[in-house]
Amino acid sequence: MPLESARLYLCTDARTRQGDFAAFIDAAFAGGVDIIQLRDKAIEAAEELELLAVLATAARRHGRLWAVNDRADIAMLSGAPVFHIGQQDLPPASARSLVGPQVGIGLSTHSPEQVAAAVARPDLDYFCAGPVWATPTKPGRAAVGLELVKEAAAQVQAAGSGRPWFAIGGIDLSNVEQVVEAGAGRVVVVRAITEADDPAEAAGRLLAALPPL
Repeated sequence: MPLESARLYLCTDARTRQGDFAAFIDAAFAGGVDIIQLRDKAIEAAEELELLAVLATAARRHGRLWAVNDRADIAMLSGAPVFHIGQQDLPPASARSLVGPQVGIGLSTHSPEQVAAAVARPDLDYFCAGPVWATPTKPGRAAVGLELVKEAAAQVQAAGSGRPWFAIGGIDLSNVEQVVEAGAGRVVVVRAITEADDPAEAAGRLLAALPPL
């Protein structure tokens, strides 16, 4: 699927405690998740590559996308279609030189200035704005609130940009409507699906709360 069509983006760890990585990602894709990123600092490169092969197979089966976080070498070796970086990681232009022109590159942003820079960069394919609410997946990172979501929506509209962007950070079924009202049409979630009893149902309900593109 084209990156521009993605609305629901999931970040998950390796599910080591649950031991159900393959079944979990299959359920998430079946429920309507468009992109799944494996993000787990606790695993080594060899295990990450093994899990990414499982993720790639599931994504192809469902006609969806998958992503690698931070490490350009892992993205290159795994053939990931999407690569995500943070403000302190490789600069987007450097990442592009490594992963090639066909890979969708995304960047995390946490302030209006960073959003403006992301909107203006020709070497990005999407960006994320947040964390909207505090989240244990990013300890120490201050929440930016809905104001940054509003700011991102306004800046993208003012630039006449069709670049996809996602709100991120503590988003779940209890607050996704607030994020949509603030101007986001796409969201990144973690616990809303990873901690759900039924990941497919949780994904479906989140997707239903998002506006059509």
